[in-house]
Amino acid sequence: MRAVIQRVKGASVKIDGDVFSSINCGILVFVGFGEKENEEDLKWMSKKIISLRIFSDNEGKMNKSVKDINGGILIVSQFSLHALLKKGNRPSFVKSCEYIKAKSLYDNFIEFVKKDFCGIVHQGLFGSDMKVNLLNDGPLTFFIDTQNKE
Repeated sequence: MRAVIQRVKGASVKIDGDVFSSINCGILVFVGFGEKENEEDLKWMSKKIISLRIFSDNEGKMNKSVKDINGGILIVSQFSLHALLKKGNRPSFVKSCEYIKAKSLYDNFIEFVKKDFCGIVHQGLFGSDMKVNLLNDGPLTFFIDTQNKE
């Protein structure tokens, strides 16, 4: 499981021109699932994302998490996080999880985040053509891969 986490002043997802979901200050999380993901990866990623201290305290140091600032979380599926770009110019998605399993993993991940986080959790619509709008704060962007937990 891979995630790109962005600290945002606001973010929204539009589907067919209409706002489907949005948050104010918080984190936008793009998640993608590979062939080897399991429930433990989902639990680990949920706790890791919620606990990331990427928001500033009164002294300007990154000491606060999204839960500490009462921020929101917007989670968007992003199968292209597992794209292979080594050969040629067209991405290969052979390492991406197949659709039905990926949808199940995505839904389960959302449930773990909602269980672990007492604040606002919104999401995109899995498998849809989404237009994501965000105002990155910092800018701060982080990448996490459950197959390389460093």
